[in-house]
Amino acid sequence: MALNAYLNKRVSVMTSDGRTMVGLLHSCDGSMNLVLQDAVERIIRPVDEDVPSEEVPLGLYIIRGDSVCVVGRVDEEIDSKIDWGKVHGDVLGGTKHT
Repeated sequence: MALNAYLNKRVSVMTSDGRTMVGLLHSCDGSMNLVLQDAVERIIRPVDEDVPSEEVPLGLYIIRGDSVCVVGRVDEEIDSKIDWGKVHGDVLGGTKHT
């Protein structure tokens, strides 16, 4: 499985409902079920909202494979320099499986 190369590395996962989680990939299987360790959900707010974006701690987190859209490695050096509270952007829509 291609994701085995990402085991014990920080990854970002986008789900079919538009959520983004970041954490250490602890395990995965052939159905794309993922277990993230030290996971956070990144909630990016639109520019016109007065509420800052945030990272919500999730801890050990399981993501069902049928809800995984994208998995990618996180460049930890770049990621550590970003103040996620100041990042704003449009809300991502969900995906629809047909």
